[in-house]
Amino acid sequence: MKRVDDFRLRFGKKELVPIMIGGMGVDISTADLALEAARLGGIGHISDAMINTVTDRRYKTKQVKEKLQQYKHNVTNSDKSEVQFDLGRLEEATKLHVNKTMEAKHGDGLVFINCMEKLTMNAPKETLRVRLTAALDAGIDGITLAAGLHLGSMGLIEDHPRFRDAKLGIIVSSVRALQLFLRKNAKLNRLPDYVVVEGPLAGGHLGFGMDWAQYDLATIVAEIRQFMLDEQLEIPIIPAGGIFTGTDAVSFLEAGAAAVQVATRFTVSSECGLPASVQQEYFKSSEDNIEVNQISPTGYPMRMLKNSPSIGAGIRPNCEAYGYLLDAKGSCSYIEAYNREVAIAPDARRIKVMDKTCLCTHMRNFDCWTCGHYTYRLKDTSHKHEDGNYQILSAEHIFHDYQYSTDNKIALPTRVALELAK
Repeated sequence: MKRVDDFRLRFGKKELVPIMIGGMGVDISTADLALEAARLGGIGHISDAMINTVTDRRYKTKQVKEKLQQYKHNVTNSDKSEVQFDLGRLEEATKLHVNKTMEAKHGDGLVFINCMEKLTMNAPKETLRVRLTAALDAGIDGITLAAGLHLGSMGLIEDHPRFRDAKLGIIVSSVRALQLFLRKNAKLNRLPDYVVVEGPLAGGHLGFGMDWAQYDLATIVAEIRQFMLDEQLEIPIIPAGGIFTGTDAVSFLEAGAAAVQVATRFTVSSECGLPASVQQEYFKSSEDNIEVNQISPTGYPMRMLKNSPSIGAGIRPNCEAYGYLLDAKGSCSYIEAYNREVAIAPDARRIKVMDKTCLCTHMRNFDCWTCGHYTYRLKDTSHKHEDGNYQILSAEHIFHDYQYSTDNKIALPTRVALELAK
């Protein structure tokens, strides 16, 4: 019986263990997690979601505080159009995070950055160009274009000296999305180096409507692979979403996938950015406690735990400090929902907003517990302590379990490691 380690992802002459850890923001896929994947011969992601906020936490910058001070006069104003990001500071934050990560890299693997188009930041084109360019300047191995069709994203960096050197990939959830991307970028004479095909069981934002359950990852992958064959395209296909064991991964690799992208199991690793208390919520979750809802201001459905503190929280919009989801007109659907509830109950000390959430604030505070469909199975990957909590795992252990396991088995950590963790 084959294992994941019997396959290799090939980029030219470079061969990699065909395991890619997805880019979970905000700083859930930390540099430490990405670096472990690279050390072990695979591919890790950092995320540039709320990059200014991440550098404040990781590198003691003060970008959020300074932005808030600049726009503090606008806090009570529902019009956020003047709340702009300083592009120079945005470039500085991106370069700092990428530089620090790449300087620490060891091993034969790669480190990519996940770049979300839906982080519109009150200037969608301008801020996206800065984020992409700065990541390339700072030496990132590759960029995964996520959360959007990215029809013009590659054009923003076509003049960059590393445009044909760095690996560039796109996340899609349908043949049609891939066709649109390829058609719009045909004039650049530059195909993506890989295509991540994200299915309906993935964590966080989904590239589907609320009819997501009608779709199947294996079917979508087969359709995209047939499209590639018909068009004589040799672009590596990387399935993602619901790949919980090494055996799951092998089934895709045997069907022609070049690698797999995984994330959910790494949310309970010591290298993950989630607080330990939140990781225990993931371990203890049941299948009934996982839902796909529409509270994200991005317009995408989002999978998360039902007991996430962000659900129903009617906090005041924090756009002056954050504002990563403001559109080109300075609007966000959470602001509209919040103002509606305030108008209904103007004297209330605390309000609830059930249909949308202030995603920036709650992601920053790790109160929006986005997750993959199989999060309820995480308890089967670890040992339960006498106090009811579960042992946090190492990224190396999880990576190797994917790499070497067979027969749908999941390797538990050793009892020695369990005793040391107590």
